[in-house]
Amino acid sequence: MANTEWWQRGPIDGIPAVLQPIAHILLQVRESVAEIVEPLTEEEWNARPAGVASAAFHVRHMAGVIDRLFTYARGNPQSPEQLAAIQSEGQPLRTADVATVLAVLSTQVDTAVAELGKIDVATLGDFRGVGRALLPSTVIGCLVHGAEHAMRHVGQLSVTVRIVRSGQRDA
Repeated sequence: MANTEWWQRGPIDGIPAVLQPIAHILLQVRESVAEIVEPLTEEEWNARPAGVASAAFHVRHMAGVIDRLFTYARGNPQSPEQLAAIQSEGQPLRTADVATVLAVLSTQVDTAVAELGKIDVATLGDFRGVGRALLPSTVIGCLVHGAEHAMRHVGQLSVTVRIVRSGQRDA
């Protein structure tokens, strides 16, 4: 485990100052997930204590939400592949697929951080419609929500894994 969180490690090269907190959150998401899930068994990945979402769901959802919110920030609608991925987030995870799921999250974080370096900060207040109803947001609203929503699921993942590892599995 790192001695400091990402926000305490200084600026990320190539990221505008106003977007640094988003980059820090995304990098912290990846690092925290790796620490929390190492090593979960297949049963632990898929356990749903008290009916809450599984660890598998949380990790898949983090990657998906970052992808979806950054897509909205670009002003694009969700693709059929993104919509299909939402449906698969809650599927059971086999041990053989754990590395792939973690790699997808890691790649999504890298992609999002790289994208932050290409954003024209003058557009951060531009309107962005979210979802089919095109609910009102902005470029920065979508970016911040993508990062904070993923971090929210890190917290949920942490609690779920602690309960599962304690043996309190109320399906």
